[in-house]
Amino acid sequence: MNSLFTALRMQLQALYTEGEARAIAFMVLDEGFGVSRTDIYADKVRQFSEDEHQRYDIMCKRLIAGEPVQYVLGKAWFVGRQFAVTPDVLIPRPETEELVDWAIEVAQGLQKANPQKRLCIVDAGTGSGCIAVSLKLALPNAEVVAWDISEGALNIARKNAQTLGAEVKFEQRDMLQPWALPAESIDLIVSNPPYICMREAEEMEQNVMKHEPHTALFVPNDDPLRFYRALAKGAAQTLTKNGALLTEINRAFGHETAEAFMQAGLKDAEIKRDVFGNERMVGAFAGL
Repeated sequence: MNSLFTALRMQLQALYTEGEARAIAFMVLDEGFGVSRTDIYADKVRQFSEDEHQRYDIMCKRLIAGEPVQYVLGKAWFVGRQFAVTPDVLIPRPETEELVDWAIEVAQGLQKANPQKRLCIVDAGTGSGCIAVSLKLALPNAEVVAWDISEGALNIARKNAQTLGAEVKFEQRDMLQPWALPAESIDLIVSNPPYICMREAEEMEQNVMKHEPHTALFVPNDDPLRFYRALAKGAAQTLTKNGALLTEINRAFGHETAEAFMQAGLKDAEIKRDVFGNERMVGAFAGL
């Protein structure tokens, strides 16, 4: 096993740092074939079947071509759970877990203020469904609705909800279009929308650029807040009293995003930093 690990690690070092290459090689053998780190360090002998050899060779070719390991394995971890991922959806990031934590905190506060009410939570731009599913599992009494414009993404999200036992309602919607929903029908809107300007593409890792869905990543250079204005407008029209809009953001536009929320009629806009100290989230509340 050690020889397989070493060979893969050495090949990956052409694309990644030594630490990243090591981590990816461990992940492939562990999650793809059940070979633990202990087995690798002990050079435990295990014969791969012909099918396993073929799968391993295919995985290695995809990895060496720069495809993210999560797509190669078909899964990614988020809030301690495995989610299926394909190139139809973004790979869940650890920073987004902090958005989920904030949403749970806000939802619990709303529930405490009105114990008899069943909260309605919308995840706008659900992708893999990692936010919606995580919220439903943490808040089982809430109604959780997940939107996405991509049918491919919705198929993956539905699969994840079913696998993880989360009762989430999925809808194909374009959040940039008028929402046409009743006033005071949503208690909490959570979103990690596209926010990377096209000019930032040159600074991004090539495995992201070549493999993750651009429609879920990028916004025009001259209109970086297009999704946030749409979210704020929709939130102002549909949130219940004291309901909230919570979003992940481009750290370059924290104050501009907060201002857009206030201009739409929301109040008490707040910028939150992530564990790395970057401005990562903006939230605001509906007026009384």
